[in-house]
Amino acid sequence: MATTTEPGPARLLFLVGDTGGGHRSAANAVRQALSHAYPGRFATVISDPLLGPGASLRLRWLMRLYGPAIRLTPWLWGMLWRGYNSPRVLGWARRTMLRPAYRSVAAAVAEHQPAVIVAFHSLTAEPAAAARDSSVPEASLVTVITDLVTAHLSWRDAAVDRIIVPSAPVRHQCRLDGIAEGRYTEIGLPVAAEFSQPPAGPLGRAALQRALGLREGRFLVVVTGGAEGSGGIYRRTVAILRQCRDVDVAVICGRNDMLRRRLTRLAARAEGRLTVRGFVDNMPDWLRCADVVVGKAGPGTIAEAACCGAPMLLTSFLPGQEEGNADFVASAGAGRYVPGLADLVTEIERLRRDPGALADMRQASAAISRPGAASDIAELLASLAGTQLAQALPVAAGDQLAEHYMHPGSQKPEALAVLPKPVRRVARRARRDLTQVDGRGRRVTTTPRRRKLGKLL
Repeated sequence: MATTTEPGPARLLFLVGDTGGGHRSAANAVRQALSHAYPGRFATVISDPLLGPGASLRLRWLMRLYGPAIRLTPWLWGMLWRGYNSPRVLGWARRTMLRPAYRSVAAAVAEHQPAVIVAFHSLTAEPAAAARDSSVPEASLVTVITDLVTAHLSWRDAAVDRIIVPSAPVRHQCRLDGIAEGRYTEIGLPVAAEFSQPPAGPLGRAALQRALGLREGRFLVVVTGGAEGSGGIYRRTVAILRQCRDVDVAVICGRNDMLRRRLTRLAARAEGRLTVRGFVDNMPDWLRCADVVVGKAGPGTIAEAACCGAPMLLTSFLPGQEEGNADFVASAGAGRYVPGLADLVTEIERLRRDPGALADMRQASAAISRPGAASDIAELLASLAGTQLAQALPVAAGDQLAEHYMHPGSQKPEALAVLPKPVRRVARRARRDLTQVDGRGRRVTTTPRRRKLGKLL
């Protein structure tokens, strides 16, 4: 009797960059969805080749400029973003100052030998394509765009197998670029499962406010600036406290420790109306209990707030990559763009006095959400990884699978159990093409055909 060695979990390599929190959050959401839908079948590694231990000192220094740049000089960041959004300038940057990223990405790919490589950061997509071609040419390469409406050229020009786009505007841009339709798929921005629960009602919001140590029965404004705590949070918080007397404010500062310290001193004089937190791991609770979410138009904040059904007042956007995000939300009725302090205060007071308008905005916010994006991406990656895994099965696995399909009542082989459902469906269809009928009308499969079945799977 033929024996087979059961293949281990398929390896997936997720490439992120901790410039902001959205890239890693998206990768964690997809890994969570994979673990839930396919327990034990995939070994997922999240690697940061831009700021992690494998990155060069020069590359890490360059990437660490992102946070201060978007907080202190967003106009300068916008100029750089637009300047490098051309093939000639982007190509020059890749050959010079971004060259170390190619080495760190290549080292990660060579170390893990993945069946699927997924780029969650634009600066890892092209290096991943080069590393794949040299180390694991049979691996699939996927890009998951984590910008919402305006995607940089570096997201779209790499030689990848599939591009996951978050919205119709990015899908339209891919079409204008001449990318074949089969190479890009509109799925949405992946968010963690905790954000995917139905929006809370009045009683649910009150219970969450109690659990978070907030005062009940007050109109609650949650202010956030993403992982970097950017977007002029301090002056907007002061304006809300001074001009909206019947409103409480909770501020999530992210990694901006200076902002957190300044607001903590302000909270001591706010008579219990101001709550300040740094980087939190229960962000779904804060968004779900809010009457209004105030912040810059970051893609992660918008996707997470929409999944929680939270109305959004967007106060700013980062030039370049966040352009169009505020219009996207406002045109759907899920929020308003209020760049001025007077506009912000006026809109908060209007929504506080008009529960009907607030409810409509909450409903529209939930309508633009895509809570199943992470699961859909996980299913796609499982299909790609399953194809690579099946190609690596030994011929003996083909014997087992053919025997199982020839005799449906037989015991299910272990080789079949490690394959995702899409691949098993392919196998069932393949048996009809690879079997013959003997003189007694019975279906038979010859040894060469069993070997072919194993290769096809």
